[in-house]
Amino acid sequence: MTTCTLVLSLDLSNISGVPAPVEITVEIDRAAHGGFGVGRHEGRVVFVRHSLPGERVRALVTDGADDARYWRADAVEVLSASPDRVTAPCRYARPGQCGGCDWQHASLPAQRRLKAGVVQEQLSRLAGIEWDVVVEPVPRHDDDQDDDGLGWRTRVTYAVDDEDRAGLRRHRSHEVIPIEECLIAHPGVRSMGVEGRRWPGVESVESVTSSSGERLVVVEPGQLDVEVPDLPEDVSVLVGQDRGRPRVLHGQSAVTELAGGRRWRVTGGGFWQVHPGAATTLTEAVLEALAPQPGERALDLYSGVGLFAAAIADRVGRGGRVTAIEGDRSAVADARHNLSDMPQVRIVSGPVAKILARDDDARADVVVLDPPRAGAKLAVVSAIARRRPRAIAYVACDPAALARDLAALSTHGYELAGLRAFDLFPMTHHVECVALVRPRA
Repeated sequence: MTTCTLVLSLDLSNISGVPAPVEITVEIDRAAHGGFGVGRHEGRVVFVRHSLPGERVRALVTDGADDARYWRADAVEVLSASPDRVTAPCRYARPGQCGGCDWQHASLPAQRRLKAGVVQEQLSRLAGIEWDVVVEPVPRHDDDQDDDGLGWRTRVTYAVDDEDRAGLRRHRSHEVIPIEECLIAHPGVRSMGVEGRRWPGVESVESVTSSSGERLVVVEPGQLDVEVPDLPEDVSVLVGQDRGRPRVLHGQSAVTELAGGRRWRVTGGGFWQVHPGAATTLTEAVLEALAPQPGERALDLYSGVGLFAAAIADRVGRGGRVTAIEGDRSAVADARHNLSDMPQVRIVSGPVAKILARDDDARADVVVLDPPRAGAKLAVVSAIARRRPRAIAYVACDPAALARDLAALSTHGYELAGLRAFDLFPMTHHVECVALVRPRA
């Protein structure tokens, strides 16, 4: 028997439903969506962070009353360790500390197996779909075969505590854990030194580094007067505003990303995939799934700054048509700038569900959608199905939302025809999927 002590004390005084620390011993059976190990204690399900399937752990309950159906807990001592367990490289990735990383205590191959199992479980439970899933590694650079799972996140939002220190939040808490260095942050993010500076009057700081090497921070004020510390001269500084684009204090309002042989303007903290290899990987997967043909009509829903729209437009040609719909006005402005050389692309600004309802008679041969974490939901799914596309590429960052939307599509005569999963968020529980959906034969 192997004994591995992780941490022996947690401050539970502010956690609802736990009047005093409760210590339990749990056998971990499986992994659950959200980065937990799952076990049972006296018949009650317990979701245990910092544990792995096959382990026996001593855990402190962090959430759950005596009559609750389930508890949440942190593993503070491993009594019998999994062979997949490794020492977490980051000293903040432990009970009571940063909640950003879920699986630093597991080897990278084990992390991918766990994520694959979660995707399979969500598809089976929520959509009745049995599907073998393999989570593919994604290199940070073209010459990488694989990596250590660190240094990939090109956009990091730091919260600021009452002492003006930048940090990350504790799991399921508003408490800010000041940190000296985030190991999953890209070197370009770490080079700005956000963690080592004070941020008076600031609520949060988003640090962005682009594939072109540009660096930018977006400061969200917590009060009227904010003080922005000195940063390297080449770092652009923006201050968020309640309405409209952030105000530029220094430098430029946007960064330039490079992908698909094109340059992409992304304003402020606008959406762009945070893994350096994501844009190319996902674009290739979408094109492989849809196989757009010259002259076809396509829909790109939640189209952002136009990444997928451009790739599909190249395939359908000037005789085809791509309608890109996006609700974020800043992203729409960027998309119109980025795709100004593609007359076959029409960019529509507004909520996706409302735009689809308004243009309900529009035909689509192929559809790509990359909705937010909550998924597309019933109105959008139904509107897509009414257009009877021959292929749908669904890009999903949440397997539960994907499964629910696939279940909805099945009621309209569509079925899952292919699925690829990518490890775009190493050390966390997140996984990106590209699902191919076709009319049922």
